[in-house]
Amino acid sequence: MKHLAGNMLSRWTDFLTSDGEKPDRNRDMEFVIEDNASRETVMAYWERGWQAVFNAIEPLQPSDLDKTVPIRGEAHTIVQAINRQMTHYAYHIGQIVFLAKHFRSSEWKSLTIPRNKSAEFNAKMGDQGGKADTAKRFDVQKM
Repeated sequence: MKHLAGNMLSRWTDFLTSDGEKPDRNRDMEFVIEDNASRETVMAYWERGWQAVFNAIEPLQPSDLDKTVPIRGEAHTIVQAINRQMTHYAYHIGQIVFLAKHFRSSEWKSLTIPRNKSAEFNAKMGDQGGKADTAKRFDVQKM
């Protein structure tokens, strides 16, 4: 989570005007769990990272899509830069979910369709006309 948040802050801060790899980023420390680390401090850092993402993406206009931004000196179109980051986040979030499932074992609550419940889920989706209650499915506070 620290690595993702650090990456987000580096890549998305001053997104259109500076290289995505900020000179003050200490990537190696993003993989170190410090003695004073708490869930609250890690979550606050995580939230700051995501806020940087949204602050950069929300104001983008169609005309911005023709621009390029550098990441470690390599030019990326805006779409390439966004795709690069989203696939990077998906990769690491998959790792986090894999580890969470391992550590929670039988207590794990599925983030999507629980094992052996596909038919039940599909039937429920048919009853709702394809509208799932994603808020209930993605309640991370209960994990």
